[in-house]
Amino acid sequence: MFALILWFLVITFLLQHAQAASAAQWRDRSIYQVLIDRYALPNGSDPTLCKPSEQTWCGGTWNTLRGNLDYIQDPEYSYDRTVQQNWQGERTPYGDAYHGYWIQDSTQLNDKFGTSDDLLALSKEIHQRDMYLMVDVVVNDVMALSTNPDYSIYMFKDASYYHTYCPVDYSNTTSEQLCWLGDLNVTLPDLDTTNPTVISQYGSWISELVQTYSIDGLRIDAAKHVDADFWPTFCGTEGASGIFCMGEVFGGLDVEDAAEWQGPLDSVLNYPMYTALTQAFQIPGSLNISALTDTISQSKKLYKDTTVLGNFLENQDLPRWASSSVDVQTLYNAMAFNFMSDGIPIVYYGQEQYFSGAGDPLNREPLWPSNYTKTDAYKFIQTLNQFRNYLVNSTANTSSPWTTAETQVLTASQYGIAILKGDVITVLTNVGSPAQNNTHIAVATPYDRNTALTNIITCEQWVVGSQGYIDVEYTLGHGR
Repeated sequence: MFALILWFLVITFLLQHAQAASAAQWRDRSIYQVLIDRYALPNGSDPTLCKPSEQTWCGGTWNTLRGNLDYIQDPEYSYDRTVQQNWQGERTPYGDAYHGYWIQDSTQLNDKFGTSDDLLALSKEIHQRDMYLMVDVVVNDVMALSTNPDYSIYMFKDASYYHTYCPVDYSNTTSEQLCWLGDLNVTLPDLDTTNPTVISQYGSWISELVQTYSIDGLRIDAAKHVDADFWPTFCGTEGASGIFCMGEVFGGLDVEDAAEWQGPLDSVLNYPMYTALTQAFQIPGSLNISALTDTISQSKKLYKDTTVLGNFLENQDLPRWASSSVDVQTLYNAMAFNFMSDGIPIVYYGQEQYFSGAGDPLNREPLWPSNYTKTDAYKFIQTLNQFRNYLVNSTANTSSPWTTAETQVLTASQYGIAILKGDVITVLTNVGSPAQNNTHIAVATPYDRNTALTNIITCEQWVVGSQGYIDVEYTLGHGR
C-alpha cells in the first residue's frame, strides 16, 4: 500500500485519561462510529438472518457492544451512537427504526438496545478502558406517519411546540430550519427550538442524560435544520450539556456553508473535505487533487478551528468507499490523510472490513459476518491511530502540540499530494495499483540535507537530499 508518512521527532509517551471532555480534549481522540443494531449479536443468535435491504432489526444491543469492545479498543478509538427512544408504532414504508434516528420520546431510552443498567454498564466499561463515549442525539424532530400526528406520545406533547407542516426547500435556509424533513410516507415533525419551553426542557434533559451516563461528547444529527441560537444553550462548556458537540451539516464542497455552523457548535462533520477526498482519490473519478488543496486553503480561512472538525470517508448516509472506488489503495491513501491532517478521524464501522454497501440501507451491513477479522485495512488504521496517539500524547505538554499544528501543503501534482503537520510529512498518491511507471512526487521538506527520516508504515530509513528535497517514486504498489 502507498501512504508514506515520514517522521523526525524525539518524543516520550504519556497516557490519556477519559473524562467529560472539552473540544481541546476531543481533538486528541479518534472516533469509531457504530450502528448498535448491526455491531454484535447476542450469543446463540442466527448470524445469517440480517439482511440490510429488509430495513429491520437485527439484534445488536448495548450489552453485545460491551462484550466486543476489544475490537474497537485495539486501534484505540472512542465510540459514537444514539440512545433515544425511537418510533414504537407500526412498520413504516421505509422499514423499522433500527438505525436510531426516528425519535419518539427523548426522555426514554431505546429499549431495543437495552435498559438503563445496560447503558450504565457500557459507559463504565468504556471509561475503564480510557475511551470516550460520544452519543448521537436528535433534537430537530420526531417521527410520525402523517402531518397530523398524536403529539401525546412525544417528549413535547402539544402541537404548539412544533412548526406547522411544510416540505423543505433545500435551497432556502429558512425553509431548512422551519419545515419538516422526511416525506409524506415518514414525516419528521419539526421542533420549534426558539420556544423557551423547548429550550429549557431540552437543556434539562441533556444535562441529566450526560451526567447519568457519563457521556463525553455529542454528535448532533441534522444540526443545520435547528435555529443556530439554540446550540450555545445546549452545547459546549457553557451550554446545558457541558460537553463537546460535533454537528452534522450535510453538504458538498461548500466550505462556507459548513463553516458558519462552527461557532454555534464546537465542531462540524467535515463534508467539504470528504467531498474533496472523493474527487481527489476515488477510482474511477476525476482524480482532482486541486479539489483537495483548494478545500485545505478555504478551510484555513473560514473555519474557526480546523483541528476539531470531524474527518470521515463513510457514514450511515453515504455510499461506502468501496462501492465507489474499485482500488483499495485509494482507501488507504484517503484514510492516511484523515489521520495525519487537521481534525478528528472518524471510522464508520465496517470501513476496516472493506464493506461496499452503495448507500442507505445497504451501507448498514451487519459486522458479525466479518468475524471481526483484523484485515490489512484494520491493521493500517491501527498503525495510523497508534502513531497519531503517540504524537498527541507526547507533545501535549509542550509549546507545540501536534494536534494544533496547522497542516501545510508542501507539494501537489496530478499524481498526489504531500502535507506537513508538526514534524510529520505525509505523501499520498491517487495513482492506485498497479502503479504507473516513472511516477515521482518531489517534496520540498523543511529539513536539511542528510537528515534521517523514518517511514512509519514500512520502518524504512529515508535521507533528505539536496536543497531539502525527498523524491518519492511510486512503483509496484508502494513508495520507495
